[in-house]
Amino acid sequence: MIKRVKESNFWKATIIRAVRTMAQTAIATIGTAFVLSDVQWGVVLSASVLAGILSILTSIATGLPEVDTESGK
Repeated sequence: MIKRVKESNFWKATIIRAVRTMAQTAIATIGTAFVLSDVQWGVVLSASVLAGILSILTSIATGLPEVDTESGK
C-alpha cells in the first residue's frame, strides 16, 4: 500500500476518479430537485465533497484497477 501511495500515476488516477465521482454526485443531487430554483446548493456541495473524500480514501485502501503497480504503468 505504501508503495502505491508514493507513485504519481496513482495520485493522477485517484484525483481523476474523485472528480468524476464528485460530478456524478452533484448531477444526481441536482436531479432530485423538481426545478432548478429548488436546488439546495449547500447540500449539493457538501454531498459532492464528501463523495470525493470517500473516493480518495477508497482508492488508498483498495487501490485502482487502472493503475498497474507491478509493471509501473
